[in-house]
Amino acid sequence: MSIVEALTVAQLASEESRQTATPMMEQFIEIKANNPDSLLFYRMGDFYELFFEDALEASRALGITLTRRGQHMGIDIPMCGVPVHAADDYLQKLIGLGYRVAVCEQVEDPAEAKKRGAKSVVRRDVIRLVTPGTITEEKLLNPGDSNYLMALARIRGGDKPQYALAWIDISTGVFRLAESDLPRLLADILRIDPKELIVPDTLFSDPDLRGVFDVLGRVVSPQPSVLFDSSTAENRIARYYNLQTLDGFGGFTRAEMAAGAAAIAYVEKTQIAERPALGAPERESSASTLFIDPATRANLELVRTLSGDRNGALLKAIDRTVTSGGARLLSERLMSPLTDADAINERLNAIAFLLDEPRLAEEMRRALRHVPDMPRALSRLALARGGPRDLAAILKGLEAARAIAALFSGLYLPPELEQAQRALGAVPAELEKLLGEHLAEDLPLLKRDGGFVRDGAMPELDELRELRDQSRRVIAGLQSSYIDETGVKSLKIKHNNVLGYFIELTAGTSGAMTSTPEMKARFIHRQTTANSMRFTTVELSDLESRIANAAEQALAIELAAFDRMVEAVVAAAEPIKKAAEALAIIDVSAGLAHLADEQAYCRPHVDGSMRFRIEGGRHPVVEQSLRRNAGPAFVANSCDLSPVGEGKNGGIWLITGPNMGGKSTFLRQNALIAIMAQMGSYVPAAAAEIGVVDRLFSRVGASDDLARGRSTFMVEMVETAAILNQATPRSLVILDEIGRGTATFDGLSIAWAAVEHLHEVNRCRSLFATHFHELTALSEKLARLSNATMRVKEWDGEVIFLHEVGPGAADRSYGIQVARLAGLPPAVVSRAKEVLGLLEDADRKNPATTLIDDLPLFQAAVRRDEPKPAKNTELEEALKSINPDEMTPREALEALYRLKSHLV
Repeated sequence: MSIVEALTVAQLASEESRQTATPMMEQFIEIKANNPDSLLFYRMGDFYELFFEDALEASRALGITLTRRGQHMGIDIPMCGVPVHAADDYLQKLIGLGYRVAVCEQVEDPAEAKKRGAKSVVRRDVIRLVTPGTITEEKLLNPGDSNYLMALARIRGGDKPQYALAWIDISTGVFRLAESDLPRLLADILRIDPKELIVPDTLFSDPDLRGVFDVLGRVVSPQPSVLFDSSTAENRIARYYNLQTLDGFGGFTRAEMAAGAAAIAYVEKTQIAERPALGAPERESSASTLFIDPATRANLELVRTLSGDRNGALLKAIDRTVTSGGARLLSERLMSPLTDADAINERLNAIAFLLDEPRLAEEMRRALRHVPDMPRALSRLALARGGPRDLAAILKGLEAARAIAALFSGLYLPPELEQAQRALGAVPAELEKLLGEHLAEDLPLLKRDGGFVRDGAMPELDELRELRDQSRRVIAGLQSSYIDETGVKSLKIKHNNVLGYFIELTAGTSGAMTSTPEMKARFIHRQTTANSMRFTTVELSDLESRIANAAEQALAIELAAFDRMVEAVVAAAEPIKKAAEALAIIDVSAGLAHLADEQAYCRPHVDGSMRFRIEGGRHPVVEQSLRRNAGPAFVANSCDLSPVGEGKNGGIWLITGPNMGGKSTFLRQNALIAIMAQMGSYVPAAAAEIGVVDRLFSRVGASDDLARGRSTFMVEMVETAAILNQATPRSLVILDEIGRGTATFDGLSIAWAAVEHLHEVNRCRSLFATHFHELTALSEKLARLSNATMRVKEWDGEVIFLHEVGPGAADRSYGIQVARLAGLPPAVVSRAKEVLGLLEDADRKNPATTLIDDLPLFQAAVRRDEPKPAKNTELEEALKSINPDEMTPREALEALYRLKSHLV
């Protein structure tokens, strides 16, 4: 079936289409027309069905069978479906591919629909829109990743447009806002790493933002501009929180209000009737976090490697957290290091405290391992998507919070841990008691399955369960009481489909039921047969009704109890979230303390100075990889870019040396040490003094951008331009091989000018690695520039890379030796040595002229190959005659002498 055979949304919405549709298809067409940009999961019994274009798209994306269901307007209707019980698995794949899904459920009982007529269609409606930024299902979320929906707003006016970002994680309730501007917009977005970015449709086509949206790709979702209306923004946000004014949340700019209101409007649009428990909006200042531009973030592989893998990234190397909330917080801190030295040192003080209390830290980590993901459980409960296990997650989290708070009791804590303890102590004990008294040990996944209220919690429920599960025993007990009352030993309580439960006696003993007016009133005659008489009682009739309805009533009581527990949890949402945040902070601090102890990291001295002195620094990822693979020990190196003498500006190191010598590793490790220090972590070094860095730039490695028509060299120049235009005296700049992508003299000239600009204009702390050895002469001209080199040792014609950094300048790059190690054919290596010798001959004005005389090069290479030695047939025969496994040591020695004689 081809795509051409499927009707478009516009065709489906046409009057002709509606007139020729069956009632069910007419309903589908109407709902689909209201959700044209989403795949429609249309509920039919135990399946979600997709039709027309949706079916074609879904069958390809999910790899499921495409079928058909009748015809519409003369063509077959494509159809495919997924089981309701497995829908999350299919949703996960679709969301991962960038699709949006409208979930359409039956909103009335089929029996009610039949009352309107045999051909009436069950009412259906979309209950939610599932998009990458608004998912809450446990299966669809990565426990260690935040799942942000972001809104971008722009307000024109004044000298330049105002940009603002708002981001919400409905799975945890986080809601933050920040201002931005065009030059740093992409960097700010990538720092948050949203799963979905909504923008006004008018902004989506703006050429000024085309480059930003091209990088983000399918993450960007254009939305109607009315969502971003700044004139109604404050009222929309206030209405969501049931407030008259937002003054209590602090001050926000007009652009921030527009972005925040758009994010809330989109949440309301996708969640339909439900409202996630969002925290109060928090404003972030761009000056409070270390600016890391997109190229630097990618080059340094903070969260993922350049290939997209988590293994090999810095986050994987430093993550020792044991909770989902802790893992998310660690990632957030790594992506947004601080620039406030006092705030950084508060985090470092928490780690230092736990290192001084190893027994407490380990006991705390054991307790944290049992902490579930409270914020996401809370979000599902607030959105009416939670189950009994989500209630249990809240209970276990509250119990853990109380236990961990008790571990801190009586201790003098640093401010960060003290604040966390206060938050843990504020968890509502009444809620913990309510959940603890009601929740059973073994819980079902879904509330509709019942059985989640523990025995003994609700007497009425226990009685119904007893009726439901032990009706025979209950009837037997009643029968025994009737025998005692009447004295008729043969009395039986029986059941049939006509009478239900009844009391049966033989005709001869039935007089006991009518012996007195009281007995006659109590035992009501039902039926007389040839051999017996049947009676009932009000008590038995009531018991029969209760047994028949016991299961249904028991479930209703449990569901009512579930609703009460959910209501209590949602009412306590704020202290629960605060406790969860506190547990995450403690987990991160304890995890970083464990990392520092395990890897022998040191506490960095972070202040407001311009110092940058690293003693015995190591690359955290490379070092762990070498240790894990039983490789050689990592060679530590020091770096000092601190101001020299009375100067106020940091130094520049010009690093030369061979390929494979470790320059790139050295450059990256110093950048990573700065990031780790400012995120509030101990660092891989013997000692570290770091004056706060406001902006970090790293140009390491080569790549192209063919989609935007940029060569490798063009990308290099664009990134270099961004650095030279934006770096401040407090910045740290890491540059590797600037100018290598063009002609030698062009590249040397660019690199020379770049070094001068960094020294004279940017005046920042810099590491500049290069193969242009001519640049080392700049150390005589530029006061703050020092030469450093990667040391090597030459021995017996071989080059040994020591991976050590020392003062001085290299005069060679040893590229040919590296080429030989890489496996280039010996003829190519030999010829390269010849060419190098000619090029380095200072007496020749133009050595290339001599090279031309030797063309073609391949012939020259073949001509200069060493002659192959002639075969030594006699020696080969002697070797073939030897069997080492059958020789004694003496025989082996004699054979060796004989072989040697053949060479004479």
